[in-house]
Amino acid sequence: MDIDSLTSEVLCLMESKREDDWWDFKREYHHDKAELVHDILCMANNRPRKGSYLIFGIDDESFSIIGVENDTNRRNQQGITDILRNISFAGSARPRIEIQTIILDNHEVDVLIIKDSLEVPYYLEKEYQDKDVKNSNGKKYGKIVRPYHIYTRVVDNNTPIDKQADINDVEFLWRKRFGIDLPIMERLHILLSETDKWIFDWGNKKYCYHIDYPEFQIIQIDDMKQGWYPAAAFYANPVMHFARLNITYHNTVIYETELWSFDQFRKYLPKADNSYVGKQANFTYTYYMLDSIEGKMLKIFTNGSCNISSREPNYNQLLIFENADDKQCFDLFVSNHFNDHTDDEVMEKYQSQIQEDNNTNLGGLIYSAFQVAKIAWLYEDWLKQK
Repeated sequence: MDIDSLTSEVLCLMESKREDDWWDFKREYHHDKAELVHDILCMANNRPRKGSYLIFGIDDESFSIIGVENDTNRRNQQGITDILRNISFAGSARPRIEIQTIILDNHEVDVLIIKDSLEVPYYLEKEYQDKDVKNSNGKKYGKIVRPYHIYTRVVDNNTPIDKQADINDVEFLWRKRFGIDLPIMERLHILLSETDKWIFDWGNKKYCYHIDYPEFQIIQIDDMKQGWYPAAAFYANPVMHFARLNITYHNTVIYETELWSFDQFRKYLPKADNSYVGKQANFTYTYYMLDSIEGKMLKIFTNGSCNISSREPNYNQLLIFENADDKQCFDLFVSNHFNDHTDDEVMEKYQSQIQEDNNTNLGGLIYSAFQVAKIAWLYEDWLKQK
């Protein structure tokens, strides 16, 4: 979130004159780091499915702006991250945080953002106490965050530091972790992200399934048929086959796509999407977006490597992007560098692949191996400058 949007949101929260499940006002930073950790745990384990805020520099009774510019206990993002890193969290899963500073009435207000996550519930394996909070005799007297205690926040109330959250709240957090209450497509996205939990043996079997939730399956519907995409020209054996591919839940089809096979059934991949370059002679390329269903399936089909090659080098005949922003960045790069490589240079570098496509592609496709080659070369350049 940009600073202007965050500032507007904090002002709206102040105008509400209250605190709630996902925001909490603090006049100043905690003196006791254990109290800070307790607050972070409560916010990280809250019930709303969104990030939460600890807002420092706002009085939690009058909601007036105090600011933290003179707060001797003020901490930056790295300081809080270091505190969390040195604590023994169960499963080594730690809340992810970010600090943004906004200006209100000429005062600095810090917003500690605790990111929403499916790793809940967060809890400790060992107790945590701030070793710097001592009395005059050198004895520690600060609060203690208990091990194996699950803390949460309900409305504007945190679970007391010496108590456990109510059982219904704990059950909610575990259900959130496993996606049990999510709509089926949201749950599918979560399970597809668990690359190593899919039992996969394509070529010997025509299906795969999630080991914990075998009711989710990826199934080849019919026999492979020979087809052609220019990307096939970049494989050692330039032959392509395809078949319908469904994702099912308890035998109900919830997603339909295609299965592609290259190099005479040596490489199986999910269908990729096509995109126009735009103004540049309507060049087309084929790509995966890793946050899409096909992109997540690509990781499953390649055991997490996203390597589209078979026996030959990876020519980047199928491009891979992390997300839409990543793809947009590449499209801009292509627009600015489209003429970096001449047609003759492309023809010379990828002569055999272009010739194979000319022999096989009888004009039924909207693009050619020449276009694949030129975009692949630009993609290599883009990766080097990222």
